[in-house]
Amino acid sequence: MINKDFFLALDELENIKGIKKETFIEALEVALENAYKRHTNIQKAVKVRLLEKSHTIKVIAYQTVVEYVEDRETQISLEDARLENKKYKVGDIVSEEVASRDFGRIAAQTAKQIVLQKLREVESAKAIEDLVQYEDSLQFVTVRRIEGSVVYVEINKIEAQLSPNDLMPNDKIKVGDRIKVYVKKIKSNNKGPQVLLSRTAAGYVKKLFEQEVPELLNGVVQIKNIVRDAGYRTKVAVFTEAKDIDPVGAFVGNRGMRVNSIVSDLGGEKVDIIPWCEDILEFIARSLSPAKVAVVQVDDSDNTAKVAVQDDQLSLAIGKNGQNARLAARLTGWKIDVKTYAAFQNMQTVAAERESELANQELIDGIDEEFGLEDLEPINGIPDLEY
Repeated sequence: MINKDFFLALDELENIKGIKKETFIEALEVALENAYKRHTNIQKAVKVRLLEKSHTIKVIAYQTVVEYVEDRETQISLEDARLENKKYKVGDIVSEEVASRDFGRIAAQTAKQIVLQKLREVESAKAIEDLVQYEDSLQFVTVRRIEGSVVYVEINKIEAQLSPNDLMPNDKIKVGDRIKVYVKKIKSNNKGPQVLLSRTAAGYVKKLFEQEVPELLNGVVQIKNIVRDAGYRTKVAVFTEAKDIDPVGAFVGNRGMRVNSIVSDLGGEKVDIIPWCEDILEFIARSLSPAKVAVVQVDDSDNTAKVAVQDDQLSLAIGKNGQNARLAARLTGWKIDVKTYAAFQNMQTVAAERESELANQELIDGIDEEFGLEDLEPINGIPDLEY
């Protein structure tokens, strides 16, 4: 027998949690089948049915009648079946109701486990469903605890963490603080929903711009690419097809109000807004902002670019520890080698001289080959010719 309160509890769960009663019953029947087989060591297939009207558990052992038995648990030979009833034929089901006096106790324990497990599964799935709407967005979260360099926060009643790589260098966070984060991804694992948060991702800055630049949200201007060295510098390549709109001006705002608001939110991080263009030479030159570029040469075979700047622009172009050039390379997708204009010219001269030497040598080799002089022994570097 099953206490009628069990079914009433399932009705209540359906009303409160929105979990269908049939979900619990189906899962419980499968679990009880496995539990019964473990408890009794029965050598037949088993079906368990929970009967709500009679508040009983019905356990049926069954086998299918076959000519040749391949699975003794689920099959019985026609010969053996007809020992029980001569009317059996191949394909019939031989079944009987079985029971165990202390199976009720096992059933009660199993029922409790299944209900709790299903509750966890459904609540986890619902939590993920609720959280998915936050993916790729900025959210305020509350700091619950800090362990070492890891910050644990609460988002929609779910605990998530910010690793050191997800925190900006100038972040000073305390327990109880409400901080802004970028929700990178919502994933599910066997422990429940996993929320990946960051304050250092490029997406964090992109979402800040979406809040400040209405033209970005309505699609008038676009962000072609955005790269970031969190806490130090971000580069944003912007574009518009509208001829009467300046995309850089849209991002900067009147007297710099829009970009300054974002820089303030980032704790003073520099933000370079760069107009994107199809001409890769021009785009590479712009990407090294705030430096002014004199010459750009590219090699399409390996996506490398040589860039020349005046002496007073070199430190700006390269940036501290190579940061500006590195971000420019990530923004454009090209390897960038920055040199002073003088070094670039010298490199070009050396290359031209080398090319000339090779051409001259090819010419000499061609003459030698044509006149058969390549095998003559030279005297003081001059072939010994006989006339």
